[in-house]
Amino acid sequence: MEKLLFSEMNISPEVKKAIEVLGFETPTDIQQQAIPHVLEGRDVVGEAQTGTGKTLSFAIPIIERINVKNPAIQALVMLPTRELALQVYAEFIKLVKFSKKIRVVTIYGGQSIERQIKDLKEKPQIVIGTPGRIIDHMNRKTLNFSNLQVLVLDEADEMLKMGFQEDIEYILQTTPKERQTTLFSATMPATIREVARKYLNDPVNIKIATKTLTVDRIRQVYYEIKSQSKLDLLIRLLDYYAFNSVIIFCNTKAMVDELVSSLQKHEYSVDGIHGDLKQLQRDRVMNAFRSGAIKILIATDVAARGIDVKGVEAVFNYDLPLDDESYVHRIGRTGRAGLNGTSISFVTARTRSRLQDIIKYTKSDMERLEVPQISEIEKMKNRLIYNKIIDAMNQENKRNHKSIINRLMSEGYDGIDVLNALLDIMFKDEVKEYNEILIEEPKKPSSKFSKDNKSYSYYQINLGKIHGLGPKTFLDLVNKHTKINSKAIGDIKIRNQKISFEIRADVSKKILLMDGKKYQGMTIRVKKVNSLD
Repeated sequence: MEKLLFSEMNISPEVKKAIEVLGFETPTDIQQQAIPHVLEGRDVVGEAQTGTGKTLSFAIPIIERINVKNPAIQALVMLPTRELALQVYAEFIKLVKFSKKIRVVTIYGGQSIERQIKDLKEKPQIVIGTPGRIIDHMNRKTLNFSNLQVLVLDEADEMLKMGFQEDIEYILQTTPKERQTTLFSATMPATIREVARKYLNDPVNIKIATKTLTVDRIRQVYYEIKSQSKLDLLIRLLDYYAFNSVIIFCNTKAMVDELVSSLQKHEYSVDGIHGDLKQLQRDRVMNAFRSGAIKILIATDVAARGIDVKGVEAVFNYDLPLDDESYVHRIGRTGRAGLNGTSISFVTARTRSRLQDIIKYTKSDMERLEVPQISEIEKMKNRLIYNKIIDAMNQENKRNHKSIINRLMSEGYDGIDVLNALLDIMFKDEVKEYNEILIEEPKKPSSKFSKDNKSYSYYQINLGKIHGLGPKTFLDLVNKHTKINSKAIGDIKIRNQKISFEIRADVSKKILLMDGKKYQGMTIRVKKVNSLD
């Protein structure tokens, strides 16, 4: 079946305009299959991995269904964590940018309930939230679902893993039965199928096969360096490899702007795209990149979604992505149409564990490379100059400069001196000084002793990725409950439902102050373990 573009779908001009501003043209597989059914009002069960674009699959139809003349709550989206609720809320806000009369609010644990009550009094038509806080508002009578038209369960398997089944079923039982219900989940265990059987009406079942990463034509390498040397390493590698078409990925809009400015000062052919750029600016940059007018494109993950440019020779992960799916999407920009590609990742002490997660997820080997020395860069440049000269000599329609050559010879100039002078003219801007690169030494096997010979202990808590915790949020949580400085924490290993970490033995007992505390409605449990594994 031929894919429809968003512009060809049966959606309003306001939503189409918002999608265009976001830079999306072609729907993902889940969006392509789900949106038409949800627009028709059918119940849908969608099975698709994180990162496949599920949010737009329900957000676009919800916005289309909203009656702006009705101030009642017409749509409810439930998610397992505060972080996911905020992410989905952000997507809705972007999609209603030109639909001024549609109001969206988000409610979750950990935020002032008084503030949420105030937001709910503004008569939103769309509510996004976590099950526990939704029930809290229902009990307070600050949420009224009597006019609810659409209910979405997103990341349903994660909600059940986190113990929300009773809450979910309560909400499903106490909202209007004639509503439309859609359920999205990365996996479809028996508990999810049972929820769908009990509460959905003749649903359309959509399953998007997990795409495996094809790495046959993509060489994946990484460099371990100190974070302050990332720009200097990038400059060395751009000169060393001399790629003709490169995409560099950063995790923030601010870093995109900073890197564009830095590389432009070094006279590279570069520009950047991110979510704050107007569509006209995005189009200008993308057209320049596609045509080869600029060789280097710097982008955030969101801005790069939907980019399909032929002949991208390499992808740089200047910042390692925050999730595994994003890595797959990033490196998939190279090695297309039967061509070879290269993925180059920058790894620092803080992102080593992130790299290991990516290697495990992609089931592929990554080669650790040594930073090229200045002498190697010069050799590579000389090889490129040599190749340019050979190519020029092999051209059929060469200009004839024999009169100039004959004159130089007749005046007694040596041929070698003439060639040297010509190469100086052609490549006079190639002389460059490079800064020293600070190397991050390879990780040694974990030990109970740090470099300063202080003893370390190992502990574990019962929270992890599915609760929205990353290295920074974990350290903030530790500091909040124990006042332990982050410098006392050594290696951290974050899995879906647990975090293992090293902590200096002299302060390790303080970590037990976290035991029994609450995080997003869950009781934190701390235990001592023998290793990070």
